[in-house]
Amino acid sequence: MNVINIALKDLRILFKDRGALIQLFLLPLLFIVVFSGALNAIGQDEEDTRILLPVVDLDGEEAAMTLRDALDSAGGVRVALYTQAEAQTSLDERAIARVLTIPENFTADLAADRQITLHLVNHPDANPEQTEAVRLVVEGVAQDMALESQILASLRQMGDMQANAPESFQVFTAERAIAQARSQFERSRTHPLVVLNQQIPAQEEAARENMPDAAQLAVPGFAVMFVFLTAQTTARSIYDEKKIGSFCRLLAAPMSKAALLAGKMLPNFITGMIQLTVIFGFGIIGLRLLGLTPMTLGNTPLVVALIAGLVALCSSSLGIVIAAIAHTENQIGGLSSLILWGMGILGGSFIPLFFLESFLGPMVKIVPHYWANHAFNDLMIRGLGLAGVTTEIAALLGFAVLFFAIGVWRFDFD
Repeated sequence: MNVINIALKDLRILFKDRGALIQLFLLPLLFIVVFSGALNAIGQDEEDTRILLPVVDLDGEEAAMTLRDALDSAGGVRVALYTQAEAQTSLDERAIARVLTIPENFTADLAADRQITLHLVNHPDANPEQTEAVRLVVEGVAQDMALESQILASLRQMGDMQANAPESFQVFTAERAIAQARSQFERSRTHPLVVLNQQIPAQEEAARENMPDAAQLAVPGFAVMFVFLTAQTTARSIYDEKKIGSFCRLLAAPMSKAALLAGKMLPNFITGMIQLTVIFGFGIIGLRLLGLTPMTLGNTPLVVALIAGLVALCSSSLGIVIAAIAHTENQIGGLSSLILWGMGILGGSFIPLFFLESFLGPMVKIVPHYWANHAFNDLMIRGLGLAGVTTEIAALLGFAVLFFAIGVWRFDFD
């Protein structure tokens, strides 16, 4: 009863603070609306999924530029122009997987019908399927250019042979024939006679189902972020109790110190659960009313609720740690901002996890926000159930126990 009475008192104080209510409930909804709209707008632009092909052009003449343009428009690769030094450095640092070098005198040698060697260097760690795809594209484009050059050379030879013929036999000059051939070559690139349309319906449908929507990323991410921000409320509440002297009276109550801290955690836990209910409810109903794509809770809403409870529990325990470390109001504010916003950014509340993991690797796993966001993504986006998030559940529970143990150990009860 003492724990419940402490919690009820703190909740009454909290819900009288209009500023705190705006920060806890209104601010996350504004963030969700802004980011969902921005992500939806970005998502409307078609993503370029072509394979990056860095090109070093040592020739720089007309034929080399034609080769680069043809490679870029072939449909499989995206050409990016590099200097030789930039390409070598990027290849050594694994920033790029391959580089194509167009040799000097490429244009002159092609016009003179001399053999040319293009150099495609692939990093040993390059994706073999992409390497083969790039090779086929380069070979196809190069062979087309060689064939066109040979056809034009043949037309020139025919023109030279016909030059000595009587004028009545010279129906078409070599210049007219070459111009006509070039026109046909250009038309074949923009309007090919044969096109290939490949479809894999099952895979295309699965890809659409697995494509995360803006709301599916923004709503749980900001929910986790703002629930953890309530840890500052717990720390500040304890500081205020000490400041006015009521904490000493609480210590005189017939209950253990751990129970006393649990009583200070309970309001934060309840507030966090209310926050998550409001934020998720807004993601499901509010976004639809605003004309944005709503979020879904996946196939197992009860497991989502379980993760939400663990997030609130972690936040409450973290508030005890902050109260144990900080000794002044300024320290609570500064330390809370540094820890909570830093954890939120590192844990994927602002930046999608797949992007963070590709740059920071396992470092993102050191904060509870990562495990919470990962669990929500598995449940809401990938459609997994309880068995698919057992690791995340264990991690969040471990963080909650660790935070509470550190808080009890380091807390100054005097």
